[in-house]
Amino acid sequence: MSFRFTDRLPLSRHAVDRDHDARAEPELFERLWADAATRLLPLWKGKTLLAAPALPGEQPRLLLLPPTDLPVDLPASALRVYLGRSLAADAAEPVGTPLVVVPLDDEQAAELEADPARWVGLRDYATLLSDRDTGILTESLGILHWHSSHPHCPRCGAATDVTTGGWVRHCPVDGSDVFPRTDAAVIVLITDDQDRVLLGSNAMWEATRYSLLAGFVEPGESFESAVVREVFEESGLRVADPVYQGSQPWPFPASIMVGFTARLADGQHSAGLVPDGTEILDLRWFSRAELTGDDTGIMLPGESSIARALIDEWLARPATEPITAERPAIDPERVRPGV
Repeated sequence: MSFRFTDRLPLSRHAVDRDHDARAEPELFERLWADAATRLLPLWKGKTLLAAPALPGEQPRLLLLPPTDLPVDLPASALRVYLGRSLAADAAEPVGTPLVVVPLDDEQAAELEADPARWVGLRDYATLLSDRDTGILTESLGILHWHSSHPHCPRCGAATDVTTGGWVRHCPVDGSDVFPRTDAAVIVLITDDQDRVLLGSNAMWEATRYSLLAGFVEPGESFESAVVREVFEESGLRVADPVYQGSQPWPFPASIMVGFTARLADGQHSAGLVPDGTEILDLRWFSRAELTGDDTGIMLPGESSIARALIDEWLARPATEPITAERPAIDPERVRPGV
């Protein structure tokens, strides 16, 4: 299948060989710390630093440090994760550069950069960074969130040891290994017989913010079945023909968003909207004109989200074009700027 849609999803971009075989080396980090080519990505509370631009208007890039430039000495027991080797020919670092993420505490972060405003997050820079930088920051957030939420063995409760380059937690009591987990969630763009799109306002958002319906996949459930169930639970509508479009990691904290399009099932009326009242407080059908005006009063999802990519795809195609997994490139002049 084509990956044209997935290639346009900001957090699905990457340019790193994760170098799985190297993770098994017992002295991996000793070797990497002795290698002058190694570069470290410092992370503090889910944020990192940008390198100073070499030229005005230069694309933002992550600050990557050789181990000798880290202003703090990390103890041997400190958490660190081997991200792999850079594949980006256009990066400041050569192809093959080993990359490691190191989480810092408050004191360590202040030694590196005391101004909290200089630390930036993935949501703000996902669409501005290169494929390589967006990919390693997404990878880093996901794996470090997992470490912070899984410090103990799920079987016996014992504290686990970090092994395999930071990708496994081993229980010294029962000998079991715990691996990183990712929670699958479906997100769906639904259209009616007038080719309007269904958007909902979540209880945790501003009243004017709307997005696509989404929900986690339950045990024993296919993605397609989750689409049908979640839409019915949140809107009271039945949909048909879920069509897979692409997926994007969403490390806030540990999801993979699986994007679909779907249509109202036969016999369903677009007026029969029933928000669940818990997660979704309001549901509305929108035409293209209602979302592309200069002052719609509606806030759409941010440009780093797959929800926004699906909406932009729908906005960019002619109303008569059938829904498929293949779509033409988006014309940025036809879509409303991100919010």
